[in-house]
Amino acid sequence: MSFFLLFTTVLVAYKANQDTFENRILAYKVDPKIQNLQFYWKNDEGTILKNIKNLKDYIESKNQTLIFAMNGGMYNKDFSPQGLFIQEKKMLSSLDTANGKGNFYLKPNGIFYVTTNNTPFVCKTNDFKDNGNIKYATQSGPMLLIDGKIHPAFRDGSKNLTIRNGVGILPDNKVVFAMSKKEINFYDFAKYFQSLGCKNALYLDGFVSRMYLPEEGWVQTDGNFGVMIGVTTKNK
Repeated sequence: MSFFLLFTTVLVAYKANQDTFENRILAYKVDPKIQNLQFYWKNDEGTILKNIKNLKDYIESKNQTLIFAMNGGMYNKDFSPQGLFIQEKKMLSSLDTANGKGNFYLKPNGIFYVTTNNTPFVCKTNDFKDNGNIKYATQSGPMLLIDGKIHPAFRDGSKNLTIRNGVGILPDNKVVFAMSKKEINFYDFAKYFQSLGCKNALYLDGFVSRMYLPEEGWVQTDGNFGVMIGVTTKNK
């Protein structure tokens, strides 16, 4: 096969995959250096927000507009964060390095965090170090991508299908948040982040996942969960 024909074949396959992903996955890219990205759990009275409707009302009470939101990790029965949660440099839930059953404990699991200089990272739990300069952090699992490679437990063609959401770090050091519009397996979901050039990506949660992205006509404000991640702008 000639180089040109090989290149054309690869390009066509790549575009086909991207078209498939665009039909199946909704994504939002964030630059934390210039956008106001925050993690949320409770309101000022200490009440757990639980869903995007309550988060939106909370944001609007502060004369701000919510432009994007998504649930940001797994939670316990009382809607407290499962594993590490840091908000505004305060650790509100400690790191969970135990072994157990379920997606959270499908090792390696990981941490999505943002430093005080607004640099985002996704890393394996065992690689995480709190040096005092962590502004936000949420723990979840499993990792989707580890140093550019798909988690070894995932299988191409798996019938383990559900709605999924996750986060990855792009080559330009921006963040991409993604949620499947339809049921998807872990392998294909990880493949999506890989197709964008992410080296590390983290699964956040499954069928409970919701995304609020009105600019794309996607408005989901129901549900009950723990940590949420949002992007806001100040009203003039």
